[in-house]
Amino acid sequence: MELVRYMDHVMRVFTEMNNDGPAPGETPGAQTLRRGLSILKLLARYQPGGLRISDIGRRLGLNKATAVRLTQALVDERFVIHDAASRCYRLGPETFAVGLAAEPGYALQRLATASLRALALETGDWVFFSVVQGFEAICISRETGDMPIPPDALRLGDRHPLGVGAGGLAILAALPDDEVEAALRANGRYIDERWPKSSVPVIRTLVGETRERGYSIIPGIVAPGYWALGVPLLQRGGRPVAAIVLVASESRLHPTRRAVLGERMLRISHDLMRRAAEESPA
Repeated sequence: MELVRYMDHVMRVFTEMNNDGPAPGETPGAQTLRRGLSILKLLARYQPGGLRISDIGRRLGLNKATAVRLTQALVDERFVIHDAASRCYRLGPETFAVGLAAEPGYALQRLATASLRALALETGDWVFFSVVQGFEAICISRETGDMPIPPDALRLGDRHPLGVGAGGLAILAALPDDEVEAALRANGRYIDERWPKSSVPVIRTLVGETRERGYSIIPGIVAPGYWALGVPLLQRGGRPVAAIVLVASESRLHPTRRAVLGERMLRISHDLMRRAAEESPA
């Protein structure tokens, strides 16, 4: 889904969540579905501990009665389970079954897990893995180092427009010029409003630097005080499908260390895609 349509969708959902009736032009059934899906997405970000019903309602802007009704429906269908001891709700077995149906798209992330965990443990920094969906990058895993995590760090399921953050920038820079322009046209207004320090003109400059260097560097303009490095994972034809990101405090990413880690991450990326090609059916 292109981000323009995605943002229209988000605005409609926020409108629905804060009003009694559906958004203009939308049926009550569609409103209920969107609200139910928003609960699943929220719980995915808080696994395995889960959330209480009051937290679900507050974070999604739902009144208590609506939150209880929708969450109970998900429990009835086994998409959500309720822990009576903690009074928290967590994703249930049917969610897992649906996830397995989509599992082939996450094979690359599974292949990368050991390398990303080793990188996080050896460096002490935080390592993230994001995949491409349209003009967005979606975080699907993160490995913990021993340094404090940035307060605005990505959570599982978080998505950003291509160009925002080290992973999205690395992916964007690997695309042909016409697709870079298409992505920036689709995402530009939202980027400029949400991340003014990472505006479209800034991204254009960073794309050029990333192409020259081979990996992206985000100098503290998304999460103040934290820098990030990103490398794309490229298919045989050069198409980016994912990105690896390392995040550290500015003091830990001095120029020499940035260069060493950037080259290290590029080697990891090349090795992963070579192994993926070897394991894929002929």
